Amino acid sequence: MVNITDKFGRPLQDLRISVTDRCNFRCTYCMPREIFGPDYAFLPKEQLLSNDEITRLATAFVELGVNKIRLTGGEPLLRRDLPQLIEQLNGIDGLEDIALTTNASLLPVKAETIKNAGLKRINVSLDALDNETFQAINDSGVSTERVLKGIDEALKVGLHVKVNMVVKKGMNEQEIIPMSKFFKEKGVTLRFIEFMDVGTTNGWDFSKVVTKKEILDNITKHFDVEPVDPDYLGEVAKRYRYKGTDTEVGFITSVSESFCSTCTRARIAADGKLYTCLFASSGYDLKDLVRSETDDGKIKETIASIWGKRTDRYSDERTEQTAKNKKKIEMSYIGG
Repeated sequence: MVNITDKFGRPLQDLRISVTDRCNFRCTYCMPREIFGPDYAFLPKEQLLSNDEITRLATAFVELGVNKIRLTGGEPLLRRDLPQLIEQLNGIDGLEDIALTTNASLLPVKAETIKNAGLKRINVSLDALDNETFQAINDSGVSTERVLKGIDEALKVGLHVKVNMVVKKGMNEQEIIPMSKFFKEKGVTLRFIEFMDVGTTNGWDFSKVVTKKEILDNITKHFDVEPVDPDYLGEVAKRYRYKGTDTEVGFITSVSESFCSTCTRARIAADGKLYTCLFASSGYDLKDLVRSETDDGKIKETIASIWGKRTDRYSDERTEQTAKNKKKIEMSYIGG
């Protein structure tokens, strides 16, 4: 295994792979229905990477230092051959962890299958317990009951579960305490994500951001929490523990407390483009490379060269103007 670093000395350790650009939700801050309507042109199947192609690329990344892979989307559980992909990725020597991010709506019927395929961890996106609020956000008629049933099924089959809540001013900040109380009692880690300017269709501006400080100040009025030290370089969440318990609450602070200096993540979009930042405006085509006669050594050389030139630090440099004017890839295409 070779460990490579970028221009700022940041190692390549984490790979996020979007397995589909499709989703059965139309969350207003991610895939608003007025943009992603019935006529929206999603990627045709032949433009998606196959399981073998994903596994080949993932193997190259692991040999360059990646030890964790997260499968994303879109909604990854919409991909029919996902269990087979998980099995294949589990066979990569040196890969320590495979996780999945999901809206959980399909977990009631798919949790056991993906667990049996070798998946160990999932992150569930849930932005409110109140059903009216949640349905206004997902704009798809899916109830909180359905998502909570998916979480329960995941826990039942032995998957480790964390819940992610995007907090946006005027949308769901009133749900912070109900969500905290519910998942504290359930013993499940809840992580609050500051509303980010990913893509160009979600109407982002600073005035809609509820910062980590604001959320934490709210939480400490109701619960006693204490900070938890990071487990590893590049850990994104600022972690706290409810005193007297093993249950944690965390914060993803891309806006108010940038973590660019320790970012170790690369992302492969559903069509095989490699992105070195969540806020990137362009990527590098690995699909043509992996479908050509190129050998594995050349693929590794190409990836190492791309990462070696990396200088991304968008969240460090973000201003109101750059956030509005810089063209960025949509979250549903690149994954979270």
